[in-house]
Amino acid sequence: MEIDAWLWWLIGATALGIALVITAMPELGMLAVGAIAAAVATGVFGGGAVAQVAVFAAVSTAGIAVVRPIANRHRAQRPQLATGVDALKGRQAVVLERVDASGGRIKLAGEVWSARALDTDRAYEVGQEVDVVDIEGATAIVM
Repeated sequence: MEIDAWLWWLIGATALGIALVITAMPELGMLAVGAIAAAVATGVFGGGAVAQVAVFAAVSTAGIAVVRPIANRHRAQRPQLATGVDALKGRQAVVLERVDASGGRIKLAGEVWSARALDTDRAYEVGQEVDVVDIEGATAIVM
């Protein structure tokens, strides 16, 4: 029993798809799409070996040329949603215990945090609202 060429292309596309999942390299996905295009061209149009390889190369190259710049642009962007301590910077908090240069306590995002004043000459009294400028370890720097 001889296996048709289009089936070999689908087997190759499956292998590339598995490699894509394992390595997370988008280029392998574009090669898999090229193999599927070659399988379709072979199954529908019955092209010879040269035509199959040409379709595979053209579709794979076009896919990589289009997808790679988009992927690089997305990789270079900062996340739109701040998480962790970055999400706390710039938020307002309420003083629970007097905050000065040596320390104090605030309520920030529903949690009690140790805090200290950014300006060493300032002190914030209980009930006062302060702005969080930075987080150093488990201490909020406020003003």
